[in-house]
Amino acid sequence: MDDLDRQILSILRRDARTPYTEIADEIGTSEGTVRNRVDRLTSEGIIERFTVTTQTGNVKAMIEVSVDMNVTTSEVSERMADWEEVDFVWQVSGEDDIVLVVDCVDTQAVNDLISQARELEEVKGTKTRLILDERLG
Repeated sequence: MDDLDRQILSILRRDARTPYTEIADEIGTSEGTVRNRVDRLTSEGIIERFTVTTQTGNVKAMIEVSVDMNVTTSEVSERMADWEEVDFVWQVSGEDDIVLVVDCVDTQAVNDLISQARELEEVKGTKTRLILDERLG
């Protein structure tokens, strides 16, 4: 991955719907170059998906999860990623092992997700932070 790829990714992170012609104009290359690079970045798995961020009025939270030492964190993460309200699952270093970023209709739904996580035998504990405000970088 070179500087041109990084520039393309930076633009797409802000708005994944930016037309390739606009990206090409902004970074000083052709539309075909942008298209080919995005196709390559997608096929190589560098771009995993194109997504939409919404302002739903829902309650957003980060649920930090710690798991037992003998657990394969990626397996637990994959299961949690399938939960409907989960937007992101991050495997992290530090005191906790997994962070769920969730978008729920209300605080009771957040609490239900916390309970669902705690019911997994691999989970030792959780900590939750409500997201009060959000800005795109």
